Amino acid sequence: MVNRFSKYMKESIKLSDGPPAYYKLKLERIDLDRQSDEESKLRKFTLGKRDPKFPNKSVLLVGATGTGKSSLINTLVNYVMGVKFEDKVWFEIITGDKGKSQSETQTSEVSVYEIFGFEREAVPYSLTIIDTPGYGDTRGVEYDEITTMKLLELFSAPDEVDGVKTLDAVGLVVKASENRLDDRMGYVFNSITSIFGKDMKENIVAMITHSDGMEPKNALKALKDANIKYATDENDEPVYFLFNNRQNEKIGKGKHAEKTAKYVFELTEEGISEFTQFLGEKQPQSLEKTAEVLNERKRLVACIENFKECVEDMEKKEEAIKKNSEELKTYKDKEQRGWWFLWFRNTITCNNCQHNCHNYCYWGLQSCAIMVEGKCTVSSGKCPVESHVHEKWRYVTKTREVKDNIKFGEKEALLKSLQEEMQKLKQSKNQCLDDVFEVIEKLEKIALNVHSVSTYIPLRFLIEKMKEQGDEEKVQKLERMKFKIEDVSKGGAEYLWSKYEKKWQDPSKEKNECLHELDSNHFSCAIL
Repeated sequence: MVNRFSKYMKESIKLSDGPPAYYKLKLERIDLDRQSDEESKLRKFTLGKRDPKFPNKSVLLVGATGTGKSSLINTLVNYVMGVKFEDKVWFEIITGDKGKSQSETQTSEVSVYEIFGFEREAVPYSLTIIDTPGYGDTRGVEYDEITTMKLLELFSAPDEVDGVKTLDAVGLVVKASENRLDDRMGYVFNSITSIFGKDMKENIVAMITHSDGMEPKNALKALKDANIKYATDENDEPVYFLFNNRQNEKIGKGKHAEKTAKYVFELTEEGISEFTQFLGEKQPQSLEKTAEVLNERKRLVACIENFKECVEDMEKKEEAIKKNSEELKTYKDKEQRGWWFLWFRNTITCNNCQHNCHNYCYWGLQSCAIMVEGKCTVSSGKCPVESHVHEKWRYVTKTREVKDNIKFGEKEALLKSLQEEMQKLKQSKNQCLDDVFEVIEKLEKIALNVHSVSTYIPLRFLIEKMKEQGDEEKVQKLERMKFKIEDVSKGGAEYLWSKYEKKWQDPSKEKNECLHELDSNHFSCAIL
């Protein structure tokens, strides 16, 4: 029996004699984000070569560290390869790190695994698995953000980059014993569903791990209590699949040990069989609607960042006007981006307006979501694409002392100029608020998860500023949205707000710095 896998056993790295004998499969690697192997956060691993005669099914798996997601991925691979209990062999594409701490084993890379060449074994299609190990990272929310940003890059890749254009399933991985999703996991599952369009709901399913084969009442209740959106069947019952995570354990000696190991193996085999049948029957969902949602969320990011920069500029100019321009003068300067921003490509800035239009642009000017019909949709002058650059710096407003020997007339002219600039900034601020509100309204229409927890912070921020503007109708609508988020995903909203408050209350940071460092990161990752 094992001889049919001899080719892969010979080409793999043997990890254990077993039984079952363990082998680490050798896969070809490509870094999709065009970084070095050491720096890449978006990698693709391929086993075999694709046969165009067969369809391909793509699965995205999301789950916190400790849920058994890696084991589930290895099990999917073994099932597709046709591995049976009697073969006494086990292949892995993700190996465990026994003896290492959780922080040592956690990574924030998005990995795409392509499994080709087994279409005549268990399933009539090849399989692509997208792994998101960064979600639920105990080191901090910023590692979740790295993962999300890389997913966006994968889904929105231009044609010349081998990204992912369709998804057949999104698996939310939860342990069967989980009786409550903690605030972090509520935030993560709420966030991942918020990046998809409404058409994706019936392709999102629960993957219940560490199962004993019984109905996973605890896990299903935890998902229901957290208001996580996923597929239901014709009886309006949630769609889920059961997996045991012990089928790769070493088989003990004796008939009882052999019988138990076989039961465990076949329990998960049944769950995998049901899941792969679901994959075969489901129509793949194009990520075009998802791309539309993501682009609108990018616009939301840019509009809010522009609004905050307007507010900061106004504060600087108000300071200069207050001192009658005799001591201070504002001006624009260029500032190199920090490590976070250099990690995720460059900033798009407008040379005409000296404006920061988009802080996190993966693919450049022509492919940027904020550029529509050859013009920027967020710069104050709505300037053409040609007026923009894609660099690793941003514009900042600074002040400097005005020389004492400036004539009185020149000081008056300077003051008048500042006041005119203030008026323009007020108009720009109001326009930004209107633009933000327009994007939020559009997201309500197209996004699967309208009440995304990551819109919670910008909503609180916008409500305050809308009140200043005196637009009661919009304030009331935003208030309703905020209350709905608190009601639908209280844990996730509280988790995100706790991270915001922690940064805000850091005495070593100015408030504007906190807003820029924290809010921009959250807004930018399109878990918005």
